[in-house]
Amino acid sequence: MKLDVKKTFLLGLGFFSVSLVWPLYNVYVPIFLRDFLDSQFQINAIMTLDNILAVFMIPVIATLSDSTQTRFGRRMPYLMVGIPVSALMFILLPNYTGFWNLILIITILNFAMAIFRAPTVALMPDITPPPLRSKANGIINFMGGLASVFVLMGGSFLYRANRNYPFLFTALLMGIALFLLLKYIKEPAIGEISKEDRISLKDSVKSIVENHDKSIAYILFAIFFWFVGYQGLEATFSNYCVQFLGLDVSDASFILSFFALAFLASAIPAGFIGTKLGKKRTILIGLIGDTSVFVLLATIGTLFPFNKLIMIALMLIGGFFWSLININSYPMVVERTTEEYIGTYTGLYYFASSLAAISGPLIVGAFVDLIGFGSAFIITALAYFTAFLFITRTKHYQAEG
Repeated sequence: MKLDVKKTFLLGLGFFSVSLVWPLYNVYVPIFLRDFLDSQFQINAIMTLDNILAVFMIPVIATLSDSTQTRFGRRMPYLMVGIPVSALMFILLPNYTGFWNLILIITILNFAMAIFRAPTVALMPDITPPPLRSKANGIINFMGGLASVFVLMGGSFLYRANRNYPFLFTALLMGIALFLLLKYIKEPAIGEISKEDRISLKDSVKSIVENHDKSIAYILFAIFFWFVGYQGLEATFSNYCVQFLGLDVSDASFILSFFALAFLASAIPAGFIGTKLGKKRTILIGLIGDTSVFVLLATIGTLFPFNKLIMIALMLIGGFFWSLININSYPMVVERTTEEYIGTYTGLYYFASSLAAISGPLIVGAFVDLIGFGSAFIITALAYFTAFLFITRTKHYQAEG
């Protein structure tokens, strides 16, 4: 059995489209909101809208896509609606005329992104056999990481020339990606699911809770905890560097970029490692590795003085271990269901990660307020170790690979 690399790269264009939007959104929308709001708390609250919508909308949309029957397939109709609307809102985004106009654009953009995010991701297991999904997910996440690096680096130059250019360019790329997906990706024919056989999101969650094999529940809890650690640290890191280590903001961004670069470089190899060693074993290696890295990072500025080279080296190692976790986790979830309900399980994956994206910054921030910045990496390490404990409790899956 061999992975169709060309088709997988083309399939990665969907994730490429998603990943084009969020880096620019997260960089520039807070700046736009600053025109109207002085409170950083209020700005941050608005910036969580995408994750709040993700918690409530994405599982529902993902489940609906399982039972959608059209001549374009199950997933493509959601891309055909969500991507054009998102692209249009992205073009309008820097041209807001007032606060409520900006809020309206942001809201519609987030709704549109929520419509096609999970169906896009669910396309991969739809057309990829279970033993090859880690490899495929590595390629797709590489495409997503490439989009983030590309749009952040290129977008900064375009923004200097004209504030509209990065948004116009991104919208154009989204349109091209949709065209290529429709032209080259053909969804497999899945028999229509009768009303009697359809499983609602509520029934799916109930079956997971009541199943004597709690493996899928343990995986979802693990996903929640490692994303609590990841998202909490990401939201705190710049202030950690500036307020605790006494660095410049540019130094914080520079150091953190090595974590992202290591993840990008390791994304495809991590999929091959997961195929070779098995997803569970690979994720466990990643979790114990990152737990150790975060404990070591916690000693910088506390037990030992700050050293930029050591911190960068640890970030590189941490990014590699993170790729082992992240690349293999989604395939580990969807391999434990049937082809008819991949969308539902994709939604549950996003529910766990999106809930963590909301609660992670709050949890880490609360400990920082109570104890100090020195606790940030320790809390992150504890979150990853908790995830490690949950993964150890999952049962071996026969199709691992």
